[in-house]
Amino acid sequence: TRRRRSGRIEGPIPEGFRAGPLDLSKPLDNLVALLILQADLSGAPVYGGFPGKAWAWIPDEGNVLLFNTYGIGASRLAWSPEDQAFRLMHREALFYCDPKSGEVLDVWTNPLTGARLDVLHILNDPVNRVYRLKGGPLAPPYPYMTNGDRLVFQLDVLRGSEKSPMSRREYPLHAQQDLYQSGELWAISGSLDEINDPKITSASCHTSWKRVSPWLPFMEMGNRPGLMIYHSQSFKFMDGWGELPEPIRRYTEKNHPTYLEAPSTWDGLARNENTWTYSKKEIDARRAAGRDRNGS
Repeated sequence: TRRRRSGRIEGPIPEGFRAGPLDLSKPLDNLVALLILQADLSGAPVYGGFPGKAWAWIPDEGNVLLFNTYGIGASRLAWSPEDQAFRLMHREALFYCDPKSGEVLDVWTNPLTGARLDVLHILNDPVNRVYRLKGGPLAPPYPYMTNGDRLVFQLDVLRGSEKSPMSRREYPLHAQQDLYQSGELWAISGSLDEINDPKITSASCHTSWKRVSPWLPFMEMGNRPGLMIYHSQSFKFMDGWGELPEPIRRYTEKNHPTYLEAPSTWDGLARNENTWTYSKKEIDARRAAGRDRNGS
């Protein structure tokens, strides 16, 4: 089994911390177990990849496979005595690929409309998180289940209370609604033997990830009913980027090399990026250059 080991954790640690064995009923141990799976308690960078598919769900019409997808993530973890929380510094990209050839697409013909469009890949930098021991949306304990040696954290993150960065009035071609509404369903799993080993600061991890969201802004389908369904399998790369498929690695090195590096400094949560904030920036820039339709 590939697994990173460390004799000790560098830097500050929370009061009451123990490296293992862990009692998952206790909030701190529960959080530590999750972070051993998602990150590295030693502060070393962690990399991962998540291949998958993205579907169109069209009411009363059917379902269409639009893309193969390949996502990558790079993270670094640190305990903050100031916040009394773990800080996860993270950036991620997801590339939309041809469902037959697997090639990354920069231009795409929408099979639902016939329009030829520039693709906006998911380029979220940063996507920082704060894991507080008490209070806040990410406070433990997290729901989990076990089966033999397998531990699974099941996290259902449904958003529906925030205004979208892209309103229907200003972006009628790109936005279906004014509410930023999405669902992300996570099953984060690993080995109890690894998690409970006090020598291990980063355990191997597999995550099943599903996402439901409105049409992507670059698809220019704001006036049509339907939604996107994503289904991916994510793997922590215990041997580093050598596990990344070569075509994806070449594309990333050429076009988005920053996403192969884990962030090294904390810049808070205010700058966090998502599909709609990033798309708005790109679409606004295209409008300013006279290269985007306004939907009117």
